Amino acid sequence: MDDPFLNLARKTLAAQPFSRLLGCEVTRFEPGKAELSMPISDQVRQQFGFVHGGVLSYLADNSLTFAGGSVLGEAVVTMEHKINYLRPASGEGRLIASAVVVDAGKNQAVCRCEIHVDDGERRTLCAAGQGTIRKLR
Repeated sequence: MDDPFLNLARKTLAAQPFSRLLGCEVTRFEPGKAELSMPISDQVRQQFGFVHGGVLSYLADNSLTFAGGSVLGEAVVTMEHKINYLRPASGEGRLIASAVVVDAGKNQAVCRCEIHVDDGERRTLCAAGQGTIRKLR
């Protein structure tokens, strides 16, 4: 089924060179919710073999912004976000960042997300984030 809302989100993500570099994709996009996914590769690991915290922060930032944009419109930016690293993201598979809108007004939305490692058999929570997304004027 061709979903124009999801296609718009995918087009928006494809316009971000850094997201393309990481192999990130939008796997879910509906009002108030967004899910991004990217493969775990050696290029995103730090010296102990865990996924670098900056990569997890990128996923939090982008998933929060997509969730906020799903209710505010396309032209949005992250005003702030925080992330809690709960356990190292390691192993093989994909990172899945699922974000939801907690509350939204006319110009901004507060969103939260969870980031999991999905190895094909189970999902392990590795980080949680929250942020404020604002409509551009």
